[in-house]
Amino acid sequence: MSDSLNTPDAPPSAPQDPGASPRHIRAKGEPRFPDGPKADPAGSHFERRIRSFQPRRSRVTAGQAEALQRLWPKWGLDIDGQRVIDLGELFGNNRPVVLEIGFGMGEATAAMAAGDPDTNILAVDVHTPGQGNLLNLADHDGLTNVRVGNGDAIILLREMLGPDSLDGLRVYFPDPWPKKRHHKRRLIQPEFLTLAATRLKPGAIVHCATDWEPYAEQMLDVLTAHPDFENTQADGGFAPRPEFRPLTRFEGQGLDKGHVVNDLLFRRAPHSRDR
Repeated sequence: MSDSLNTPDAPPSAPQDPGASPRHIRAKGEPRFPDGPKADPAGSHFERRIRSFQPRRSRVTAGQAEALQRLWPKWGLDIDGQRVIDLGELFGNNRPVVLEIGFGMGEATAAMAAGDPDTNILAVDVHTPGQGNLLNLADHDGLTNVRVGNGDAIILLREMLGPDSLDGLRVYFPDPWPKKRHHKRRLIQPEFLTLAATRLKPGAIVHCATDWEPYAEQMLDVLTAHPDFENTQADGGFAPRPEFRPLTRFEGQGLDKGHVVNDLLFRRAPHSRDR
């Protein structure tokens, strides 16, 4: 279905109140958010590959759209893969930076940013309503330590971040791709961890959480086997949920249904273990 509202045989519009602003009707091909996130920031510059996400740009509320237009030039980052970004310049300071991949509607991200104002959060997602919602929350709560990335986190890590530039990585409730034939789409794989390790400082924490137990077990196996990471738990198992990770509404609903949520906290090993 086209997102243009123009149709060849559209009936004449009803007379408008002289004092009201006319509703803008986008022409075919006109961007939905002219000053906001691009629909496909990396375009065709990079190879096609199996992705762990599916872009969604529907159901944007008026408030989210307004935030995207107003705040994207200030706090947004289109992941186009065309340059290496200076994180100090992006945030306007040299505080530690944590990358969060997949933030949903952004409530947990905003709460963590408010609870730790001395840590910058680069939050990446492809869900346009969530991008607008997080920008709204950051603006409302006066959070200057949040930047919102739009696009593929793999391209961000590989093309746009320098070595040892990140102080942490958070992946909360990624798509579990439960069907066996889709397991190759899961984000936490050896290749992803090898890439992430090059961008994480020694000692940086990788924090994952999921309510899909088979995926949690796979995450634990893959992280444990990877030479660039070591479990922070002495018993080599899952970690208790740290206080800084908020209990989200989605998570609470899952717990009410008997779901088990597992957290994993792994540390980037020293460079002496690099291969």
